[in-house]
Amino acid sequence: MNVKKFNHVVTEEFTNLKTTNQNGNRYYETPEGQYPSVTTVTGWEKQKFFAEWRKNNPVESRRVLNRGNKLHSLIELYINNGFDVKTDKGGVDLLTLDLFLQLQPKLNLIDNVHAQEIPLWSSTLELAGRVDCVGEYDGKLSIIDFKGSTKTKRKSDIENYFTQATAYAIMWQEMTGIPINNIEIMIATEAGDCQVFEANPIDYVKPLLKAIRSYQKEIKTTLV
Repeated sequence: MNVKKFNHVVTEEFTNLKTTNQNGNRYYETPEGQYPSVTTVTGWEKQKFFAEWRKNNPVESRRVLNRGNKLHSLIELYINNGFDVKTDKGGVDLLTLDLFLQLQPKLNLIDNVHAQEIPLWSSTLELAGRVDCVGEYDGKLSIIDFKGSTKTKRKSDIENYFTQATAYAIMWQEMTGIPINNIEIMIATEAGDCQVFEANPIDYVKPLLKAIRSYQKEIKTTLV
C-alpha cells in the first residue's frame, strides 16, 4: 500500500478548553459558560447501564478504554503524516496495529483535513466536546468518528454515535460558518470487520434534541 500523505487545511485557530468532572460527568469551560460534554449528554440514557457494566467488569472496562485510546492516538498520528506502517509498526502493539490496518484503506479516503481532536462548543445546544476529525471523506466534507469495538455493530446499535456527530456538525457551523452535511462513523472490530456507516446530520437532529431534553430534565430533578 502506498504511503498516504494527508493535506491539512487551516480553517481557523481553536481555543483549548479546560474540563472538569462532576459526579463522573465531564464539563467544558467555554467562553459562553460551563457546558456538559456531548458524550455525557448523548449517552445519558445508557449511563446507568454502562456504569453497572464497568463496575461488574473492571478488567475488561480498562482494556476497552485503553484499546480506544491507543487506536485514536495512532489514527491521529497517521493523519498528521507521522506514522508509516512500513517503518514504524514495530512500536505498536498487535491489537492496535490490527485494528488500524483494518481501517487504513478507509482512512486513505480522507483528505483536506480541517481539524483533529479540537474542542467545539455551541451556545445554541449548550454542549461542548472534542471532535475526532473534520475533513473530506471521499470528497465530502464530513464529521468523522473513529471507534474500536469488540463485536460487529449494526447501524441501529450506534444512534448515539450519530447524535454525537450531529452535535459536532452543528457546533462546527456555528463556530466557522461552514455547513457539514455528512457523517462517517468508522469502526474496526476485534471480530475482523471494518465498518463505515454514513449519515446526514439532519436525520439525527430530533434524537439529539431528545437526548438534550432528557439530560436537562434529569439534571434539574437531581438538583432539586
